[in-house]
Amino acid sequence: MSETAAPIGLSWAPKLPSLATTSGGSKSDPAPKTSTAQGSIWKPASELVDGLFVPPIDPRKVNKLARKNVKDTTGKGWFDMPAPSITPELKKDLEILQLRHVMDPKRHFKRAGKSKALPRYFQVGTVVEPPSEFYSGRLTKRERKTTLVDELLSDQSHKSYRKRKVREIQESRTPGGNQKWKNKGKQTLKRAKDRRK
Repeated sequence: MSETAAPIGLSWAPKLPSLATTSGGSKSDPAPKTSTAQGSIWKPASELVDGLFVPPIDPRKVNKLARKNVKDTTGKGWFDMPAPSITPELKKDLEILQLRHVMDPKRHFKRAGKSKALPRYFQVGTVVEPPSEFYSGRLTKRERKTTLVDELLSDQSHKSYRKRKVREIQESRTPGGNQKWKNKGKQTLKRAKDRRK
């Protein structure tokens, strides 16, 4: 049997031991031993056999495998909400939601708690505005972004608020001894003119 590449869509082929064939029917050629070929095919029951999984016989191992295969959900009280896999985009969005009390000066939120750990169970959805909010509360296509972080970074009011806050923090943290070195008033114009000459 010649080794050829599997056609597209077929990913599994059984491994069969090579059969001993004699050329021309002569009995002079000894038949190759198939024990080595069979030794590579037959494996213990706990391993894969021809790409298929054979479950163990021990009940403790069966229970352990069953516990591994149970899906990670919140339970029946929360309608078996699954724990999603956290991507870098989702991680940034969750961190922004935890820091939402810092984002807007006009809104005040109750803090989520002292733990800085990200939530394990959550769902992400899309807000669909009703037709009555066509002019008042909806975002235009230009304002809509793929993630929450992108929307906040592109918003002009948030941008000006962030710049103002950063400037205030920098001014409060700079040492006070630098004020005498700053040029004030007409002195700066005179010195600039002197430098140009």
